Amino acid sequence: MVLGNHSTITEFILLGLSADPHTQILLFVFFLEIYLLTIMGNLMIMMAIMTDSHLHTPMYFLLSHLSFLDLCLTSVTVPKMLENLLSQKKSVSIESCLAQAFFVFSIAGTEAFVLSAMAYDRYTAICYPLLYDQVMSKQLCGGLVWVSWGLGFLDALINTLMACDLDFCEAHVMPHFSCELPSLFSLSCSDISTNFAVLVCSAIIHASGTLLLVFFSYTRIISTILSITSTSGRSKAFSTCSSHLTAVSFFYGSAFLRYFMPTLSSPLELIFSIQYSVVTPLVNPLVYSLKNKEVKAALKRMLQKGLQQLREQRTGRFEG
Repeated sequence: MVLGNHSTITEFILLGLSADPHTQILLFVFFLEIYLLTIMGNLMIMMAIMTDSHLHTPMYFLLSHLSFLDLCLTSVTVPKMLENLLSQKKSVSIESCLAQAFFVFSIAGTEAFVLSAMAYDRYTAICYPLLYDQVMSKQLCGGLVWVSWGLGFLDALINTLMACDLDFCEAHVMPHFSCELPSLFSLSCSDISTNFAVLVCSAIIHASGTLLLVFFSYTRIISTILSITSTSGRSKAFSTCSSHLTAVSFFYGSAFLRYFMPTLSSPLELIFSIQYSVVTPLVNPLVYSLKNKEVKAALKRMLQKGLQQLREQRTGRFEG
């Protein structure tokens, strides 16, 4: 990425979450634990889906990509935050800052599309169960994932390339723990009206494209479920959607507010950013492992198999 010729600073200072050294140590321990739990949780979901034949379905194929995206999103933001919590010099070069902003925007945008694809999957499964296997083919699922990645990447590329032309003169202190495009705008001495308009338009297009699909899918799903006379049938249908609805609520509620209103006050910026880039990647594997019986059973089988292999290895060493 090539920066504008008139930039007079080479790095930003990330103020982070607190300036108090004792609080920073506590925050480091807290977010390190969250990060390790997030990595472990999402890796376990991905491994369970890959190794368990019971989960080789379109729904869990999309879930595995959601877990991978959560893994990427938290790994783009949290390690740098942990480094700055222990570092005296909390700086980041402009190039690194723009790169981080690009990956955050790209991954978050891709996750929005994947969540809408998961809503369409549930709509097809509940409203047209006899056509589900025919409609949600491997080709369609693969295409949905590739389109999600492609649109997320393109959107992020357009916004980040425009940010590369911004000039950063004197203000270089960012009241944030990571680099995001809205935070960069307030530090620029260039005219940001075009960047602001493109960013808001991108958020609107994302919202209208993905949220409308989610809204349409669940409107039809609820209508279909309410027409089921069996109480157990209704309960089973609702249970297959509850995990996804929880994930949608956590992600959309914070990510879109962050980019719809780029000029929010610093506390709200931090809250929304922490929720969608740190909390949501942790919550998703917990929700799907606790509320989804099939995932829970697959994780149990995977752990039992791992323990059995460990016992066999120990027995073989002892006999040898």
